[in-house]
Amino acid sequence: MEKKLLKIGDSKFDSQIGGGYYYIDKSLLIKDLFDNPAEVTLITRPRRFGKTLNMSMLKSFFEHNCELRRDNKDKRHLFNGLKIEQAGEKYMQHFGQYPVIFLSFKEIKASTWEVAYEAFKKCIYYEYERHANIAYSEKISESVRIGFRRFLDRAAPDSDFPDCLKFLSDCLHNYYDKKAVILIDEYDVPLESAFTGNYYDKMLELIRSMFSSSLKDNDSLAFAVMTGCLRISKESIFTGLNNPSMISILSKKYSEHFGFTQQEVDEMLRYFGLDMKHDELKEWYDGYLFGDTEVYNPWSIINQISELIASNNAFPRAYWANTSGNAIIRTLIDKVVDANAQSELETLMAGGTIEKAVKENITYNDVEDSIDNLWNFLFFTGYLKKVGEKFKNNKLHLILAIPNTEIKTIYLDQISEWFEKTVKVNKLPQELVRALIAGDAAKAETLLSDVLIRSISYYDTAENFYHGFLTALLIGTGEYEVKSNRETGDGRSDIFMRPKSYKLPVIIIEVKISDAYETLIAKSKEALRQIEDNNYADEFIAEGYPKILKYGIAFFKKECVVSN
Repeated sequence: MEKKLLKIGDSKFDSQIGGGYYYIDKSLLIKDLFDNPAEVTLITRPRRFGKTLNMSMLKSFFEHNCELRRDNKDKRHLFNGLKIEQAGEKYMQHFGQYPVIFLSFKEIKASTWEVAYEAFKKCIYYEYERHANIAYSEKISESVRIGFRRFLDRAAPDSDFPDCLKFLSDCLHNYYDKKAVILIDEYDVPLESAFTGNYYDKMLELIRSMFSSSLKDNDSLAFAVMTGCLRISKESIFTGLNNPSMISILSKKYSEHFGFTQQEVDEMLRYFGLDMKHDELKEWYDGYLFGDTEVYNPWSIINQISELIASNNAFPRAYWANTSGNAIIRTLIDKVVDANAQSELETLMAGGTIEKAVKENITYNDVEDSIDNLWNFLFFTGYLKKVGEKFKNNKLHLILAIPNTEIKTIYLDQISEWFEKTVKVNKLPQELVRALIAGDAAKAETLLSDVLIRSISYYDTAENFYHGFLTALLIGTGEYEVKSNRETGDGRSDIFMRPKSYKLPVIIIEVKISDAYETLIAKSKEALRQIEDNNYADEFIAEGYPKILKYGIAFFKKECVVSN
Protein backbone atom coordinates (compact mmCIF):
# COMPACT_ATOMS: atom_id res chain seq x y z
CA MET A 1 0.00 0.00 0.00
CA GLU A 2 1.37 3.38 -1.02
CA LYS A 3 2.17 5.57 1.96
CA LYS A 4 0.73 9.02 2.42
CA LEU A 5 3.02 11.98 1.92
CA LEU A 6 3.98 14.67 4.40
CA LYS A 7 3.06 18.17 3.33
CA ILE A 8 5.32 20.90 4.66
CA GLY A 9 4.19 24.47 5.18
CA ASP A 10 0.49 23.89 4.45
CA SER A 11 -1.72 25.14 7.29
CA LYS A 12 -5.02 24.55 5.49
CA PHE A 13 -7.02 21.69 6.99
CA ASP A 14 -9.04 21.13 3.79
CA SER A 15 -5.98 20.51 1.63
CA GLN A 16 -4.24 18.38 4.27
CA ILE A 17 -7.21 16.02 4.62
CA GLY A 18 -8.66 16.39 1.12
CA GLY A 19 -5.27 15.86 -0.48
CA GLY A 20 -4.72 12.60 1.35
CA TYR A 21 -1.64 13.75 3.22
CA TYR A 22 -0.45 12.32 6.52
CA TYR A 23 -2.39 14.14 9.22
CA ILE A 24 -2.12 13.93 13.00
CA ASP A 25 -5.68 14.09 14.28
CA LYS A 26 -6.25 17.07 16.58
CA SER A 27 -10.03 17.19 16.10
CA LEU A 28 -10.78 16.58 19.79
CA LEU A 29 -9.97 20.25 20.23
CA ILE A 30 -13.57 20.75 19.06
CA LYS A 31 -14.85 18.49 21.86
CA ASP A 32 -12.82 20.40 24.45
CA LEU A 33 -14.28 23.71 23.28
CA PHE A 34 -17.78 22.43 24.06
CA ASP A 35 -16.76 20.65 27.25
CA ASN A 36 -15.17 23.88 28.52
CA PRO A 37 -17.69 26.49 27.32
CA ALA A 38 -16.52 30.09 27.23
CA GLU A 39 -17.63 33.08 25.19
CA VAL A 40 -14.01 33.84 24.34
CA THR A 41 -11.14 31.32 24.51
CA LEU A 42 -7.56 32.52 24.03
CA ILE A 43 -4.97 29.78 23.53
CA THR A 44 -1.32 30.83 23.58
CA ARG A 45 1.43 28.64 22.18
CA PRO A 46 4.88 29.28 20.64
CA ARG A 47 5.17 29.87 16.92
CA ARG A 48 4.97 26.86 14.60
CA PHE A 49 3.09 24.62 17.01
CA GLY A 50 0.04 24.00 14.83
CA LYS A 51 -2.17 26.93 15.79
CA THR A 52 -3.09 27.95 12.24
CA LEU A 53 -3.85 24.39 11.11
CA ASN A 54 -6.09 23.87 14.13
CA MET A 55 -7.91 27.14 13.50
CA SER A 56 -8.40 26.11 9.87
CA MET A 57 -9.90 22.84 11.16
CA LEU A 58 -12.33 24.77 13.38
CA LYS A 59 -13.39 26.89 10.41
CA SER A 60 -14.02 23.80 8.28
CA PHE A 61 -16.06 22.21 11.07
CA PHE A 62 -18.24 25.12 12.13
CA GLU A 63 -18.78 27.07 8.89
CA HIS A 64 -22.41 27.29 7.80
CA ASN A 65 -23.35 24.93 5.00
CA CYS A 66 -26.87 26.04 4.10
CA GLU A 67 -25.52 27.68 0.95
CA LEU A 68 -22.97 25.65 -0.98
CA ARG A 69 -20.84 28.48 -2.25
CA ARG A 70 -17.63 27.85 -4.14
CA ASP A 71 -15.47 28.25 -1.04
CA ASN A 72 -17.92 26.63 1.37
CA LYS A 73 -18.85 23.20 0.10
CA ASP A 74 -20.19 20.62 2.51
CA LYS A 75 -17.04 19.44 4.29
CA ARG A 76 -18.45 16.70 6.48
CA HIS A 77 -16.48 14.07 4.59
CA LEU A 78 -13.26 15.69 5.78
CA PHE A 79 -14.09 14.56 9.33
CA ASN A 80 -14.94 10.95 8.43
CA GLY A 81 -13.08 8.69 10.83
CA LEU A 82 -11.56 11.52 12.85
CA LYS A 83 -11.75 11.46 16.63
CA ILE A 84 -14.44 14.14 16.80
CA GLU A 85 -16.78 12.00 14.70
CA GLN A 86 -16.09 9.07 17.00
CA ALA A 87 -16.91 11.30 20.00
CA GLY A 88 -20.56 11.16 18.95
CA GLU A 89 -23.53 13.16 17.73
CA LYS A 90 -23.43 15.42 20.78
CA TYR A 91 -20.54 17.18 19.07
CA MET A 92 -21.17 16.43 15.41
CA GLN A 93 -24.56 18.12 15.58
CA HIS A 94 -22.65 21.41 15.60
CA PHE A 95 -21.03 20.65 12.26
CA GLY A 96 -21.78 23.35 9.68
CA GLN A 97 -24.15 25.22 11.95
CA TYR A 98 -22.49 28.64 12.33
CA PRO A 99 -21.50 31.53 10.13
CA VAL A 100 -17.75 31.95 10.70
CA ILE A 101 -15.51 35.00 10.69
CA PHE A 102 -11.94 33.78 10.21
CA LEU A 103 -8.98 36.15 10.44
CA SER A 104 -5.29 35.36 10.47
CA PHE A 105 -3.06 38.22 11.57
CA LYS A 106 0.21 36.34 11.03
CA GLU A 107 1.07 38.35 7.91
CA ILE A 108 0.46 41.77 9.48
CA LYS A 109 4.15 42.53 9.85
CA ALA A 110 5.68 45.82 8.80
CA SER A 111 8.36 48.26 9.83
CA THR A 112 5.97 51.22 9.74
CA TRP A 113 2.45 51.92 11.00
CA GLU A 114 1.22 52.92 7.56
CA VAL A 115 2.22 49.63 5.91
CA ALA A 116 0.93 47.56 8.84
CA TYR A 117 -2.42 49.38 8.82
CA GLU A 118 -2.87 48.71 5.10
CA ALA A 119 -2.11 45.01 5.71
CA PHE A 120 -4.69 44.99 8.50
CA LYS A 121 -7.33 46.56 6.27
CA LYS A 122 -6.65 44.04 3.50
CA CYS A 123 -7.17 41.23 6.00
CA ILE A 124 -10.57 42.68 6.94
CA TYR A 125 -11.53 43.36 3.31
CA TYR A 126 -10.76 39.77 2.37
CA GLU A 127 -13.10 38.41 5.05
CA TYR A 128 -15.92 40.69 3.88
CA GLU A 129 -15.31 39.51 0.32
CA ARG A 130 -15.58 35.91 1.51
CA HIS A 131 -19.12 36.71 2.65
CA ALA A 132 -19.98 38.91 -0.32
CA ASN A 133 -23.17 36.96 -1.12
CA ILE A 134 -25.05 38.58 1.75
CA ALA A 135 -24.31 42.15 0.65
CA TYR A 136 -27.33 42.29 -1.66
CA SER A 137 -29.82 40.28 0.40
CA GLU A 138 -33.11 41.84 1.40
CA LYS A 139 -32.67 40.18 4.80
CA ILE A 140 -30.39 43.12 5.51
CA SER A 141 -31.52 46.74 5.48
CA GLU A 142 -30.40 49.03 2.67
CA SER A 143 -28.35 51.23 4.99
CA VAL A 144 -26.50 48.19 6.29
CA ARG A 145 -25.92 46.90 2.77
CA ILE A 146 -24.37 50.26 1.85
CA GLY A 147 -21.97 49.97 4.78
CA PHE A 148 -21.14 46.38 3.82
CA ARG A 149 -20.42 47.36 0.23
CA ARG A 150 -17.93 49.99 1.42
CA PHE A 151 -15.79 47.09 2.63
CA LEU A 152 -16.38 45.15 -0.60
CA ASP A 153 -15.28 48.18 -2.60
CA ARG A 154 -12.27 48.61 -0.30
CA ALA A 155 -13.41 52.13 0.36
CA ALA A 156 -14.32 51.95 4.05
CA PRO A 157 -13.22 55.03 6.02
CA ASP A 158 -10.88 54.61 8.98
CA SER A 159 -13.79 55.22 11.34
CA ASP A 160 -15.39 51.92 10.20
CA PHE A 161 -12.54 49.64 11.25
CA PRO A 162 -12.79 49.68 15.07
CA ASP A 163 -16.28 48.11 14.74
CA CYS A 164 -15.63 46.07 11.58
CA LEU A 165 -15.97 42.63 13.21
CA LYS A 166 -19.03 43.60 15.24
CA PHE A 167 -20.68 44.93 12.07
CA LEU A 168 -19.84 41.79 10.07
CA SER A 169 -21.10 39.48 12.84
CA ASP A 170 -24.38 41.44 12.94
CA CYS A 171 -24.76 41.07 9.18
CA LEU A 172 -24.12 37.33 9.34
CA HIS A 173 -26.50 36.93 12.27
CA ASN A 174 -29.28 38.72 10.41
CA TYR A 175 -28.70 36.81 7.18
CA TYR A 176 -28.41 33.28 8.61
CA ASP A 177 -30.44 33.77 11.78
CA LYS A 178 -27.47 32.16 13.49
CA LYS A 179 -24.93 33.74 15.79
CA ALA A 180 -21.41 33.92 14.40
CA VAL A 181 -18.24 32.14 15.47
CA ILE A 182 -15.18 34.42 15.40
CA LEU A 183 -11.79 32.78 14.88
CA ILE A 184 -8.69 35.00 15.11
CA ASP A 185 -5.33 33.34 14.51
CA GLU A 186 -2.01 34.84 15.72
CA TYR A 187 -3.78 37.85 17.18
CA ASP A 188 -0.59 39.26 18.69
CA VAL A 189 1.66 39.24 15.60
CA PRO A 190 0.71 42.85 14.71
CA LEU A 191 1.66 43.88 18.25
CA GLU A 192 5.02 42.12 18.04
CA SER A 193 5.75 43.85 14.74
CA ALA A 194 4.54 47.16 16.14
CA PHE A 195 6.88 46.85 19.10
CA THR A 196 9.83 46.33 16.77
CA GLY A 197 8.70 49.17 14.46
CA ASN A 198 7.96 51.68 17.24
CA TYR A 199 4.24 52.13 16.53
CA TYR A 200 3.03 49.95 19.38
CA ASP A 201 0.50 52.37 20.88
CA LYS A 202 -1.31 52.89 17.57
CA MET A 203 -1.64 49.19 16.86
CA LEU A 204 -2.65 48.48 20.44
CA GLU A 205 -5.48 51.01 20.26
CA LEU A 206 -6.77 49.57 16.98
CA ILE A 207 -6.72 45.96 18.24
CA ARG A 208 -8.25 46.96 21.58
CA SER A 209 -11.12 48.86 19.93
CA MET A 210 -11.92 46.03 17.53
CA PHE A 211 -11.88 43.35 20.23
CA SER A 212 -13.89 45.44 22.66
CA SER A 213 -16.74 45.93 20.19
CA SER A 214 -16.80 42.40 18.75
CA LEU A 215 -16.05 40.26 21.81
CA LYS A 216 -17.80 42.18 24.58
CA ASP A 217 -21.62 42.09 24.92
CA ASN A 218 -21.99 41.16 21.25
CA ASP A 219 -25.48 39.67 20.77
CA SER A 220 -24.39 38.29 17.40
CA LEU A 221 -21.50 36.24 18.84
CA ALA A 222 -21.88 32.52 19.50
CA PHE A 223 -18.31 32.17 20.75
CA ALA A 224 -14.78 33.17 19.78
CA VAL A 225 -11.47 31.30 19.69
CA MET A 226 -8.19 33.16 19.46
CA THR A 227 -4.60 32.01 19.28
CA GLY A 228 -1.35 33.83 19.82
CA CYS A 229 2.08 33.61 21.31
CA LEU A 230 1.56 35.78 24.40
CA ARG A 231 -1.38 36.50 26.67
CA ILE A 232 -1.75 40.28 26.65
CA SER A 233 -4.62 40.95 29.03
CA LYS A 234 -2.57 43.32 31.19
CA GLU A 235 -2.95 46.07 28.63
CA SER A 236 -6.76 45.77 28.61
CA ILE A 237 -7.00 44.44 25.07
CA PHE A 238 -9.85 42.34 26.40
CA THR A 239 -11.39 45.09 28.52
CA GLY A 240 -14.68 44.09 30.09
CA LEU A 241 -14.96 40.63 28.56
CA ASN A 242 -17.09 38.27 30.62
CA ASN A 243 -14.68 35.68 31.99
CA PRO A 244 -12.57 34.96 28.90
CA SER A 245 -10.83 31.61 29.12
CA MET A 246 -7.06 32.14 28.98
CA ILE A 247 -5.19 28.93 28.08
CA SER A 248 -1.43 29.41 28.33
CA ILE A 249 1.23 26.70 28.13
CA LEU A 250 0.88 26.34 31.91
CA SER A 251 -2.76 25.26 31.62
CA LYS A 252 -3.66 21.58 31.66
CA LYS A 253 -6.61 22.26 29.32
CA TYR A 254 -6.05 21.74 25.58
CA SER A 255 -2.50 20.63 26.37
CA GLU A 256 -2.32 17.79 23.81
CA HIS A 257 -3.86 19.69 20.89
CA PHE A 258 -0.83 21.81 19.94
CA GLY A 259 2.47 20.09 19.24
CA PHE A 260 2.95 16.34 18.79
CA THR A 261 2.78 13.97 21.73
CA GLN A 262 5.23 11.09 22.15
CA GLN A 263 2.57 8.63 21.05
CA GLU A 264 1.85 10.64 17.90
CA VAL A 265 5.53 10.85 16.98
CA ASP A 266 6.03 7.13 17.64
CA GLU A 267 3.09 6.30 15.35
CA MET A 268 4.48 8.54 12.62
CA LEU A 269 7.93 6.96 12.87
CA ARG A 270 6.43 3.47 12.65
CA TYR A 271 4.29 4.48 9.66
CA PHE A 272 7.33 5.72 7.73
CA GLY A 273 9.65 2.94 8.92
CA LEU A 274 11.88 5.26 10.92
CA ASP A 275 11.67 3.75 14.42
CA MET A 276 15.46 3.72 14.64
CA LYS A 277 15.45 7.56 14.69
CA HIS A 278 13.38 7.74 17.89
CA ASP A 279 16.21 8.76 20.25
CA GLU A 280 17.75 11.25 17.85
CA LEU A 281 14.44 13.06 17.24
CA LYS A 282 13.64 13.07 20.94
CA GLU A 283 16.97 14.70 21.76
CA TRP A 284 16.58 17.34 19.08
CA TYR A 285 12.89 18.26 19.03
CA ASP A 286 11.16 16.99 22.21
CA GLY A 287 11.11 18.56 25.64
CA TYR A 288 8.29 21.12 25.62
CA LEU A 289 5.79 20.83 28.46
CA PHE A 290 2.27 22.19 27.93
CA GLY A 291 0.35 21.68 31.15
CA ASP A 292 1.38 18.13 32.07
CA THR A 293 1.78 17.00 28.44
CA GLU A 294 5.24 16.63 26.93
CA VAL A 295 5.23 17.56 23.25
CA TYR A 296 7.53 17.84 20.25
CA ASN A 297 7.91 20.83 17.97
CA PRO A 298 5.67 19.75 15.03
CA TRP A 299 7.29 22.02 12.44
CA SER A 300 10.74 20.57 13.08
CA ILE A 301 9.53 16.97 13.35
CA ILE A 302 7.70 17.12 10.00
CA ASN A 303 10.69 18.71 8.28
CA GLN A 304 13.17 16.21 9.70
CA ILE A 305 11.02 13.15 8.97
CA SER A 306 10.56 14.44 5.43
CA GLU A 307 14.35 14.60 5.10
CA LEU A 308 14.71 11.12 6.59
CA ILE A 309 12.18 9.71 4.14
CA ALA A 310 14.43 10.97 1.34
CA SER A 311 17.59 9.73 3.08
CA ASN A 312 17.97 7.71 6.27
CA ASN A 313 21.33 9.40 6.79
CA ALA A 314 19.95 12.95 6.95
CA PHE A 315 21.41 14.84 9.88
CA PRO A 316 19.07 16.73 12.26
CA ARG A 317 18.90 20.49 11.81
CA ALA A 318 17.47 23.49 13.63
CA TYR A 319 14.44 24.07 11.41
CA TRP A 320 12.89 26.48 13.92
CA ALA A 321 15.89 28.80 13.70
CA ASN A 322 14.52 30.94 10.86
CA THR A 323 10.85 30.94 11.83
CA SER A 324 10.45 32.39 15.25
CA GLY A 325 12.06 35.77 15.63
CA ASN A 326 15.22 34.45 17.26
CA ALA A 327 16.57 37.97 17.64
CA ILE A 328 14.97 37.84 21.09
CA ILE A 329 17.88 35.64 22.22
CA ARG A 330 20.30 38.26 20.96
CA THR A 331 18.35 40.79 23.01
CA LEU A 332 18.88 38.57 26.04
CA ILE A 333 22.59 38.23 25.36
CA ASP A 334 23.00 41.98 24.83
CA LYS A 335 21.29 42.59 28.18
CA VAL A 336 23.33 40.03 30.11
CA VAL A 337 25.59 42.56 31.73
CA ASP A 338 25.41 41.67 35.41
CA ALA A 339 27.23 38.66 36.79
CA ASN A 340 24.06 36.93 38.03
CA ALA A 341 22.27 37.00 34.67
CA GLN A 342 25.42 35.90 32.86
CA SER A 343 25.82 33.02 35.28
CA GLU A 344 22.19 31.97 34.71
CA LEU A 345 22.65 31.84 30.95
CA GLU A 346 25.85 29.84 31.34
CA THR A 347 24.03 27.44 33.67
CA LEU A 348 21.35 26.88 31.05
CA MET A 349 23.92 26.37 28.30
CA ALA A 350 25.65 23.75 30.45
CA GLY A 351 22.39 21.81 30.76
CA GLY A 352 21.37 23.20 34.14
CA THR A 353 18.24 24.97 35.37
CA ILE A 354 17.25 28.37 36.72
CA GLU A 355 14.27 29.39 38.86
CA LYS A 356 12.00 32.31 37.94
CA ALA A 357 8.70 33.72 39.20
CA VAL A 358 5.97 33.52 36.56
CA LYS A 359 4.60 36.65 34.89
CA GLU A 360 1.82 35.35 32.63
CA ASN A 361 0.82 38.79 31.39
CA ILE A 362 4.21 39.68 29.95
CA THR A 363 3.86 41.87 26.88
CA TYR A 364 6.11 42.88 24.01
CA ASN A 365 6.34 46.33 25.54
CA ASP A 366 7.59 44.84 28.83
CA VAL A 367 10.27 42.56 27.42
CA GLU A 368 13.24 44.87 27.80
CA ASP A 369 12.17 46.40 31.13
CA SER A 370 13.98 43.77 33.18
CA ILE A 371 15.97 40.58 32.78
CA ASP A 372 13.23 38.62 34.59
CA ASN A 373 10.70 39.79 32.00
CA LEU A 374 13.02 38.52 29.31
CA TRP A 375 13.33 35.09 30.95
CA ASN A 376 9.52 34.90 31.11
CA PHE A 377 9.22 35.90 27.47
CA LEU A 378 11.67 33.18 26.47
CA PHE A 379 9.59 30.63 28.38
CA PHE A 380 6.23 31.55 26.87
CA THR A 381 7.66 31.73 23.36
CA GLY A 382 9.27 28.27 23.50
CA TYR A 383 12.95 29.00 24.13
CA LEU A 384 12.81 27.59 27.67
CA LYS A 385 10.81 24.72 29.15
CA LYS A 386 9.35 24.02 32.57
CA VAL A 387 10.96 21.07 34.36
CA GLY A 388 9.43 21.79 37.75
CA GLU A 389 7.45 24.31 39.75
CA LYS A 390 7.02 25.53 43.31
CA PHE A 391 4.82 28.02 45.13
CA LYS A 392 6.57 30.49 47.38
CA ASN A 393 6.00 34.07 48.53
CA ASN A 394 2.46 33.75 47.13
CA LYS A 395 3.80 33.34 43.61
CA LEU A 396 4.28 30.45 41.20
CA HIS A 397 7.95 29.83 40.46
CA LEU A 398 9.12 27.69 37.56
CA ILE A 399 12.29 25.64 37.21
CA LEU A 400 13.42 26.35 33.65
CA ALA A 401 15.82 24.67 31.21
CA ILE A 402 16.62 24.74 27.50
CA PRO A 403 14.15 22.31 25.85
CA ASN A 404 16.31 20.37 23.41
CA THR A 405 19.32 20.35 21.11
CA GLU A 406 17.54 22.34 18.39
CA ILE A 407 16.93 25.29 20.70
CA LYS A 408 20.42 25.03 22.16
CA THR A 409 21.92 25.42 18.69
CA ILE A 410 19.89 28.62 18.27
CA TYR A 411 21.37 29.98 21.51
CA LEU A 412 24.84 28.94 20.38
CA ASP A 413 24.44 30.66 17.01
CA GLN A 414 23.30 33.87 18.65
CA ILE A 415 26.08 33.72 21.24
CA SER A 416 28.63 33.19 18.47
CA GLU A 417 27.33 36.23 16.58
CA TRP A 418 27.43 38.28 19.78
CA PHE A 419 30.95 37.09 20.56
CA GLU A 420 32.22 37.90 17.08
CA LYS A 421 30.66 41.36 17.20
CA THR A 422 32.01 42.05 20.68
CA VAL A 423 35.61 41.07 20.02
CA LYS A 424 35.66 42.97 16.72
CA VAL A 425 34.43 46.15 18.38
CA ASN A 426 37.03 45.83 21.10
CA LYS A 427 39.82 45.01 18.62
CA LEU A 428 40.86 42.26 21.01
CA PRO A 429 42.08 39.79 18.36
CA GLN A 430 44.64 42.27 17.08
CA GLU A 431 45.83 43.05 20.61
CA LEU A 432 46.12 39.38 21.46
CA VAL A 433 48.13 38.60 18.33
CA ARG A 434 50.42 41.57 19.02
CA ALA A 435 51.08 40.22 22.52
CA LEU A 436 51.81 36.73 21.18
CA ILE A 437 54.17 38.09 18.51
CA ALA A 438 56.00 40.10 21.18
CA GLY A 439 56.40 37.04 23.38
CA ASP A 440 54.42 38.80 26.10
CA ALA A 441 52.70 35.86 27.82
CA ALA A 442 51.51 38.04 30.72
CA LYS A 443 49.73 40.48 28.37
CA ALA A 444 48.15 37.61 26.41
CA GLU A 445 46.97 36.10 29.69
CA THR A 446 45.42 39.38 30.80
CA LEU A 447 43.59 39.84 27.48
CA LEU A 448 42.24 36.28 27.47
CA SER A 449 41.12 36.49 31.10
CA ASP A 450 39.27 39.72 30.40
CA VAL A 451 37.31 38.35 27.47
CA LEU A 452 36.55 35.12 29.35
CA ILE A 453 35.01 37.10 32.20
CA ARG A 454 32.84 39.11 29.80
CA SER A 455 31.91 36.24 27.49
CA ILE A 456 29.01 33.79 27.79
CA SER A 457 30.66 30.44 28.12
CA TYR A 458 29.37 26.90 28.46
CA TYR A 459 31.29 23.91 29.65
CA ASP A 460 29.52 20.86 28.27
CA THR A 461 32.28 20.38 25.67
CA ALA A 462 35.16 21.15 28.05
CA GLU A 463 38.46 21.41 26.19
CA ASN A 464 36.74 21.73 22.83
CA PHE A 465 34.97 24.86 24.04
CA TYR A 466 38.21 26.63 24.99
CA HIS A 467 39.90 25.42 21.85
CA GLY A 468 37.10 26.88 19.71
CA PHE A 469 37.02 30.03 21.82
CA LEU A 470 40.71 30.67 21.27
CA THR A 471 40.62 29.80 17.57
CA ALA A 472 37.70 32.21 17.04
CA LEU A 473 39.71 35.01 18.63
CA LEU A 474 42.76 34.46 16.48
CA ILE A 475 41.15 33.95 13.06
CA GLY A 476 40.79 36.93 10.80
CA THR A 477 43.64 39.12 11.98
CA GLY A 478 45.04 39.31 8.44
CA GLU A 479 48.70 38.58 9.04
CA TYR A 480 48.37 34.89 9.86
CA GLU A 481 46.80 31.72 8.56
CA VAL A 482 45.29 30.10 11.65
CA LYS A 483 44.82 26.32 11.64
CA SER A 484 43.08 24.19 14.23
CA ASN A 485 44.02 20.54 14.41
CA ARG A 486 41.58 19.53 17.12
CA GLU A 487 39.25 18.30 14.39
CA THR A 488 41.81 16.64 12.12
CA GLY A 489 43.74 14.74 14.79
CA ASP A 490 46.87 14.70 12.65
CA GLY A 491 49.42 14.83 15.43
CA ARG A 492 50.06 18.57 15.23
CA SER A 493 49.58 21.11 17.98
CA ASP A 494 46.09 22.29 18.93
CA ILE A 495 46.53 25.61 17.10
CA PHE A 496 49.29 26.88 14.87
CA MET A 497 49.58 30.28 13.23
CA ARG A 498 51.59 30.39 10.01
CA PRO A 499 52.59 33.97 9.11
CA LYS A 500 52.12 35.29 5.60
CA SER A 501 55.53 36.94 5.90
CA TYR A 502 58.76 35.26 7.01
CA LYS A 503 59.48 38.42 9.01
CA LEU A 504 56.89 37.31 11.57
CA PRO A 505 57.24 34.34 13.91
CA VAL A 506 55.29 31.09 13.66
CA ILE A 507 53.09 30.73 16.74
CA ILE A 508 52.32 27.25 18.14
CA ILE A 509 49.69 26.88 20.88
CA GLU A 510 48.74 23.84 22.94
CA VAL A 511 45.57 23.99 25.11
CA LYS A 512 44.98 22.14 28.38
CA ILE A 513 42.11 22.06 30.85
CA SER A 514 42.77 22.17 34.57
CA ASP A 515 40.55 20.49 37.17
CA ALA A 516 41.34 23.20 39.73
CA TYR A 517 42.59 26.77 39.85
CA GLU A 518 45.69 25.69 41.79
CA THR A 519 46.97 23.48 38.95
CA LEU A 520 46.69 26.05 36.15
CA ILE A 521 50.40 26.85 36.03
CA ALA A 522 51.38 23.17 36.04
CA LYS A 523 48.94 22.43 33.22
CA SER A 524 50.26 25.28 31.09
CA LYS A 525 53.81 23.95 31.56
CA GLU A 526 52.57 20.47 30.62
CA ALA A 527 51.17 21.94 27.39
CA LEU A 528 54.57 23.49 26.61
CA ARG A 529 56.35 20.17 27.19
CA GLN A 530 53.96 18.47 24.79
CA ILE A 531 54.94 20.91 22.04
CA GLU A 532 58.62 20.07 22.64
CA ASP A 533 58.20 16.33 23.18
CA ASN A 534 56.16 15.92 19.98
CA ASN A 535 58.42 18.15 17.87
CA TYR A 536 55.51 20.28 16.63
CA ALA A 537 57.99 22.94 15.41
CA ASP A 538 59.90 20.64 13.04
CA GLU A 539 57.74 21.19 9.97
CA PHE A 540 58.05 24.96 10.25
CA ILE A 541 61.82 24.74 10.71
CA ALA A 542 61.93 22.63 7.58
CA GLU A 543 59.93 25.31 5.75
CA GLY A 544 62.59 27.86 6.65
CA TYR A 545 60.80 30.00 9.22
CA PRO A 546 63.52 31.71 11.30
CA LYS A 547 61.48 32.28 14.47
CA ILE A 548 59.00 30.01 16.22
CA LEU A 549 57.14 30.95 19.44
CA LYS A 550 55.53 28.29 21.62
CA TYR A 551 52.72 28.81 24.13
CA GLY A 552 51.04 26.49 26.58
CA ILE A 553 47.64 27.79 27.71
CA ALA A 554 45.66 26.23 30.55
CA PHE A 555 42.01 27.06 31.36
CA PHE A 556 39.88 26.61 34.45
CA LYS A 557 36.36 28.00 34.05
CA LYS A 558 36.93 31.75 33.47
CA GLU A 559 40.59 31.71 34.50
CA CYS A 560 43.64 31.01 32.36
CA VAL A 561 47.44 30.90 32.52
CA VAL A 562 49.69 31.47 29.50
CA SER A 563 53.24 30.08 29.59
CA ASN A 564 56.07 30.38 27.05
